[in-house]
Amino acid sequence: MKIEGRHYRTLWPDADDARVHVIDQTRLPHRFETRALATSADAARAIADMIVRGAPLIGVVGAYGFALAMGEDASDAGVAEAHAKLLATRPTASNLRWALDRQRTLALGTPQAARRAACWAEAGEIAEEDVRFCEAIGAHGARIIAEIAAKNPHRPVDILTHCNAGWLATIDWGTALAPIYKAARAGVALHVWVDETRPRNQGASLTAFELLGENIPHTVIADNAGGHLMQHGRVDMALVGSDRVTATGDVCNKIGTYLKALAAHDNGVPFYAAMPGSTIDWTMRDGVREIPIEQRAAREVTHISGLGADGAIATVQVTPTGSKAENYAFDVTPAKYVTALITERGLCAASADGLRGLYPEQST
Repeated sequence: MKIEGRHYRTLWPDADDARVHVIDQTRLPHRFETRALATSADAARAIADMIVRGAPLIGVVGAYGFALAMGEDASDAGVAEAHAKLLATRPTASNLRWALDRQRTLALGTPQAARRAACWAEAGEIAEEDVRFCEAIGAHGARIIAEIAAKNPHRPVDILTHCNAGWLATIDWGTALAPIYKAARAGVALHVWVDETRPRNQGASLTAFELLGENIPHTVIADNAGGHLMQHGRVDMALVGSDRVTATGDVCNKIGTYLKALAAHDNGVPFYAAMPGSTIDWTMRDGVREIPIEQRAAREVTHISGLGADGAIATVQVTPTGSKAENYAFDVTPAKYVTALITERGLCAASADGLRGLYPEQST
């Protein structure tokens, strides 16, 4: 995707495989800065502090962090420590465990002296898979947008999205935004309602930043405006990403997603969730009761950052001193409110049968 007309991925390794570079997403949209990750601790800090975020990207950074750890201690004990340290950074998204489990299996099956090189190459393959899968998600989802456009040829397709599930959440293309990019490049007229997504404002800061770079019409709205827009027929579809999907189709995504799904259901607006297969947790069946919901620092709720009149980024307190705040990072949308899941293998019902129809190998 593009920043000031130049194509970027969210992550790129040095030519000598010594470090990996990432975009510091905590500085966007007002500053474009990058960070070099040279150690496994650097990678763990980047994930925990949300310098990188988005379930697929977290998985890739975790994979590179594991490879860096193998350059620090490639013993079996080092493998176990690296896996545990990186896994503890973010508890909710499935992709991180998926990538780390893949690296651990590879490392334990490789001679100790060759573990770093093998895991570095594997991290690169995980990154390339993510690009291919996200582009495929885009192609499958774009067909839905094109079908809506064909029914309403005299106006743009209005799409509501929540949080940031674009290329900044992946290596390239994105999940929920990939269909939008594909449809726009195919000439489909569309407009995106961008939820601000409190408390970290990933919609207002990151999704809007991406859409600007692609010259896609969009409007940032307060999180609570989505239901009103649906009531007045101004949303044709809701399209979100996911951090974990259960084997039965429950969707865990950024806090506030469940409320959008309820409003969509009440107003007959189709509600889609997009994600690669690595986001599916085949061990879980009841998302509300089983998925661990990350609780982040209260300061993310009580304070907000923005660009001051002097051009400096400033953080201010928005709540009374002494008021308590809680910060649940995700919620779960039950499968019954999801019109369909969009994966790299195509669309399916948000159900056990639907998912296993696309991933039959999980039935064995």
